[in-house]
Amino acid sequence: MSLLPHDPPATEDDEQVCLPEHCFHSFDALFCALTSKKPIPAQFPDEKYPLFVTWSTQPSRPGRASKLRGCIGTFEPQPLHAGLAEYALVSAFHDSRFRKIQEYELETLECGISLLTDFEDAANYLDWTIGVHGIHITFPHPSLLPPVPPSPSSTPSPLSSSSSIPTRSALKHSFSATYLPQIAPEQGWTKIETVDSAIRKAGWSGRITDDLRRNIKLRRYQSRKCLVTWEQYARWRKENGGEL
Repeated sequence: MSLLPHDPPATEDDEQVCLPEHCFHSFDALFCALTSKKPIPAQFPDEKYPLFVTWSTQPSRPGRASKLRGCIGTFEPQPLHAGLAEYALVSAFHDSRFRKIQEYELETLECGISLLTDFEDAANYLDWTIGVHGIHITFPHPSLLPPVPPSPSSTPSPLSSSSSIPTRSALKHSFSATYLPQIAPEQGWTKIETVDSAIRKAGWSGRITDDLRRNIKLRRYQSRKCLVTWEQYARWRKENGGEL
């Protein structure tokens, strides 16, 4: 079993939860979608997990990082047999950041699976550990935040009460984003830098204030990971009687 680039070494928990067979099954879904070959039936337990499927191009030379080609997942627990196959194709064909993966690219690819576990509501936006937790943030449109009380010496503006009323569109508008556990250490970010980047990722382009950060609802989670290369997948498929 290989590892996602820049991730810490796999733990025993990783190897018991996320298996190479999960990656092989995802690779098989993509291979068969592109070649019309017959898929090999899954032989691992059909448990339910939130999951992400990541496609990367293998580095051309040792020491270089893999190049991302697609990564999409879901926080809704999925049966692994169907969920891995579905998101293998969604991440390969429908990640809007990249063009669709083509058949000629298969031999350059590696497939990484992240199964998400240990979801917890954080006490605040800093209540998580870099390198251990992924984060999922949600926050309302800042116009919905409670107004900051005026200082005793200030004179309230005659427009203050009306100017804090959000519009109908703002009332419906909330934001959310996530970062998997490996992202912050890969980027060298602090907790605040990670949260601020997630705020931008969620689509908020205005000023990031302490009030906005304090009103974030943050769920932290952990990830069990596995990665295989095309060569490992091809060997597995041949060993299980599949055509290449």
